[in-house]
Amino acid sequence: MEPFIIATGTMDYAQNTLIKIYTDSGLIGYGECSAFPMIVGETQDTCLVLARDFAKLWKNKDSLALDERLSELHAYVANNNTIKSAFDMALYDLAAKNEGEPLYKFLKGKAKPIVTDITVGIDTPKAMATKALDFKNKGATNLKIKLGKAPADDICRIKTIRDAIGMEIPIRLDANQGWTFAEAVTVLNALADEHIQFCEQPMRVYNDHLLPQLRYETSIPIMADESCYHHQDAERLINQGACDAINIKLAKAGGIHEALKIHHVAKQQRVPCMIGGMLESRLALTANVHLAYACEGVIYYDMDTCMIGHLEDPIRGGVIFDGYHISLNEAPGIGAEVDENFLKECERWVI
Repeated sequence: MEPFIIATGTMDYAQNTLIKIYTDSGLIGYGECSAFPMIVGETQDTCLVLARDFAKLWKNKDSLALDERLSELHAYVANNNTIKSAFDMALYDLAAKNEGEPLYKFLKGKAKPIVTDITVGIDTPKAMATKALDFKNKGATNLKIKLGKAPADDICRIKTIRDAIGMEIPIRLDANQGWTFAEAVTVLNALADEHIQFCEQPMRVYNDHLLPQLRYETSIPIMADESCYHHQDAERLINQGACDAINIKLAKAGGIHEALKIHHVAKQQRVPCMIGGMLESRLALTANVHLAYACEGVIYYDMDTCMIGHLEDPIRGGVIFDGYHISLNEAPGIGAEVDENFLKECERWVI
C-alpha cells in the first residue's frame, strides 16, 4: 500500500493475516486481522506464529461452541488481541453460515445507512489540505485528520485544511496518543471554533487519569481509542468521566465477541461508539459493517481502511461502496471470500 503516516509511526504495507477454518460439514470460515505494531504491539510475524498454535488448539473441536473456543485462546496466551480477532471472526462467519443467514442477522441486527469518513494522514499542511479538498470534491461528508505532532504545526494543519475546504464539513481529529496534557489543551482550545466533531486519543494511555481534566478544560468531545481494548476499559473510562465516545476496533478487542460487550457497556451508559479499523482488506471491513448493523449505539463510522492506499483488492463479494456510502449483500456469514489466485502467491500454513 501507499505509506500511511500517523503520530506513532509509518506503515509501508498492510501486515494482514487471513485465517480459513475448514469444517466436516463443508463450511469454511474466513477471518482476517491487520497488525499495527505501533498501536497493538503485534506484527504480521507474531500473528502467524500464534495462528499455527491456535489452529492446533482447535483442530477436531466444535466450531459452534464459540465461548469454549475463544476461552482456549485466552488461556493459551495473554493479550495478542489482533490475531485472536481473526480466529473470532472466522468462528462467527461459520456460526452465521450454519444458520444460513448474514452475520448481522445472526447478531440480531438490522441494516442501516452507513457513510464512512475518509482519513488524511500526517503530512505538510499544504499537502494535507490538497488531499482533504480532493476528498471533499469526490463527495466526502466527514474527514478524519491525523495529528499528534508539535502543537503549532497541528494547529496550522487544521486551519490550512479549513481554508481549503470551508466550514461545512465536520472534521474528526485523531492524535494517536501524540500529545502531552498541556499540548492537548493548547491544540483543542485553539481549534474550538473549527467545527471539530471530536478528538480521538489525544494522549498516551498512561495519562488516562488526566482525561477528565482535559474534558473540563476544553470543549471538543474526546473519543477513547487506544485506551479502550475491552469492556472493563469501557467501564473504567465511562465511570471516571474520561471520554464522550468510544472507538471499537476488532484488532484491539480481540474480535466480535468482546466488541459486543464494549458496545453493551457503552450503550447502557448512553455513550456513543464508532467502528474503526487498522489497515484491513474488504474482508474484515465487511465484518465491521455487520458489527455496526448489530450495534445500535454505533453512530460513527471509520470504515475507510481499503480506501486510503491499498494497491490490491483480492476480496470477492463483501462490502459495497457507493462513493462513501457502504452497504452489504445478503450472503450467509460475512459474505466475503479471497481470490484463490491471489492466495497462491502468499505464504501459507495448513494445520
